[in-house]
Amino acid sequence: MSQKVQQAATNSLISKYINKQTLKYVFTTHFWGPISNFGIPIAAVYDLQKDPNRISGPMTGALIAYSAVFMKYALAVQPKNFLLFACHFINETAQLGQGFRFLNYHYFIDDAKRAKIDEKFAIKEALERQQQEEAEK
Repeated sequence: MSQKVQQAATNSLISKYINKQTLKYVFTTHFWGPISNFGIPIAAVYDLQKDPNRISGPMTGALIAYSAVFMKYALAVQPKNFLLFACHFINETAQLGQGFRFLNYHYFIDDAKRAKIDEKFAIKEALERQQQEEAEK
């Protein structure tokens, strides 16, 4: 690609994405609200790998309701806030996964399977503790 073509493409890209409207949007709560909120779905996705015995059923239910309400709100405001919608959609999906894990662990599996799950996570926690102690030495 020639230097003139590359420069024209770069200028076109910059003028398309870095302009007054984009910069205005970056400095609004429509942008920073969802960005600061993304910690919740990131934590929820990370928690999908943790021990199901530690899941709080009432809290998971509250977060499912919270994300459902705010998904609707994100589309009800003007202009529509698709970034907020995406944040709560990810959280809703992760919380539904957590809710399934909670119900499955506490109500739908037998004691033998529950003991196997507990053993798996007890071994995992013991290994993590051992690694942490070795790292501290």
